[in-house]
Amino acid sequence: MPFSFRPAVRENVGLLLGLAGSSGSGKTYTAMRLASGIAAGKPFAVIDTEAGRAKHYADAFKFDHGDLKPPFSPSAYSDAIAAADSAGYPVIVVDSCSHEHAGEGGILDMQEAEFQRMGAREAVKMTSWIKPKGEHRKMVSKLLQVRAHLILCFRAEEKIEMVRNAEGKMEVRKKQTATGLDGWVPICEKNLPYELTASFLLMASRPGVPLPIKLQEQHKVLFPLDKPITEESGKLLAQWAAGGAPKQPSPQSRVAKILERFEGFNEQQIVDALGKPIEQASRDELNAAWTKLSAPSEQEL
Repeated sequence: MPFSFRPAVRENVGLLLGLAGSSGSGKTYTAMRLASGIAAGKPFAVIDTEAGRAKHYADAFKFDHGDLKPPFSPSAYSDAIAAADSAGYPVIVVDSCSHEHAGEGGILDMQEAEFQRMGAREAVKMTSWIKPKGEHRKMVSKLLQVRAHLILCFRAEEKIEMVRNAEGKMEVRKKQTATGLDGWVPICEKNLPYELTASFLLMASRPGVPLPIKLQEQHKVLFPLDKPITEESGKLLAQWAAGGAPKQPSPQSRVAKILERFEGFNEQQIVDALGKPIEQASRDELNAAWTKLSAPSEQEL
């Protein structure tokens, strides 16, 4: 059959998004906000490698939960994601994908096992990476075939390195990498963030506020870099993936701004503390509700 061409049309594009961050950076919460916006009210799937921690958000988001247990091999991730895709979920959140690299049975463990099997000689160290790297590449290839939109969460860790300064002396500094910031580096295969549609680093100092690792020109309008990622970015991404033109995020409503300021509490908790709908509350009433919700319980005292 002769090779043919036709006009390119963007339609039903699968999204592959990455969020990396340390503890307290808001990566799980941000992933769920994005997923909720993309899914437009439908349940999304969460593949949880963190001993059920994703369930902490069960009251705030509509999702189905699945535990992924060791060994965290690339094929185990592929199988779990394929199962969620076959079940018809519009969005799949993987929290965390870092175990595929550094978890029990991940590619670092696979390389060590290969190294020992081959005699643990320095001469075979590079060769021992062939199998685990090959398994990782197979996983990435399968991710690219998934019909659902994928959001991959990664842990990040602070690293240092020894470098020679201008005077020729060795000094310690925060590690500088293409995917890191201020020494914080995503825990994953080094090229994986660039395989994704967009990927971001989140910092505990500004939870949920994106620092781009990979952000193409057509997506910049969807991710304001001076505020946390919200459901609105997810909605706009879904529109773009379906063939729509990128649009500026709409101004946040008063209710949306209040929910953002009450991070850690869901809408029903805020309404209960107010005793009235959020949109009817005055500034003083909101301040009183915040004090009430933030106060330690008698049990904590």
